[in-house]
Amino acid sequence: MNNRTALVCGASQGIGEAVAHELAGLGCRVVAMARSLDKLEKVVAALPGQGHVALAHDIADRNGLTQRLTQIIENVGPIHILINNTGGPKPGPISEAEEETFVNGFANHVLAASALTRLFLPGMRQAGYGRIINVISTSVKIPIPNLGVSNTIRGAMANWAKTLASEVAADGITVNNVLPGLTATPRLANLIQAAATRQGKSVDEMTEIWKQMVPARRFAKPEETAAAVAFLASSAAAYINGINLPVDGGRTGCL
Repeated sequence: MNNRTALVCGASQGIGEAVAHELAGLGCRVVAMARSLDKLEKVVAALPGQGHVALAHDIADRNGLTQRLTQIIENVGPIHILINNTGGPKPGPISEAEEETFVNGFANHVLAASALTRLFLPGMRQAGYGRIINVISTSVKIPIPNLGVSNTIRGAMANWAKTLASEVAADGITVNNVLPGLTATPRLANLIQAAATRQGKSVDEMTEIWKQMVPARRFAKPEETAAAVAFLASSAAAYINGINLPVDGGRTGCL
């Protein structure tokens, strides 16, 4: 992936950090984006290769983000690979979710991804090469209990991506979704903690219960999800478009 530039959202930890390392190791220049500058600077300093950029910005500020990314494009050139990777809405039953939670979730996922795509498409089209990859959730196939708003927003992202895939394919651009299962990230730790509290169990007990739900009997490493993202970002995946790829150890109970 030499001479390619990737924007990785949520790159300060977890799957986003792993994706940044994977793409940099394959030769990409990486623009690593998240809210925490301190964390981002550490991530960027550890990336292999040269020319990587740390971009500390809240994706909720779409106007400010567009301005900053326009400046980055002027300095480093077009973005060829867009990794949409944003933390999910807070857990809870959908029947108890407040309107603001839906609005914020839609804005930070669908609207943000759409804004970034509009900004980057001209450069992708000019290069004849573009990869838009959304790290979402297996809930687009089977809704996950107690993640009502997340299930809704992730489903909207998947359908946005499928629609976009058919519109840009002739330009050498693909749009795909990677669906992580239970992955050892800070978000998973928070979900396990919340489940343990609800059910009156210890975190260790709940962790083991959740592992038993996975045929592989373990959680994914962020690097394993990053490897799937990197493949879809590569030229080897040029004819794979508009798909949902679970990386879940076989947990999702459908084809």
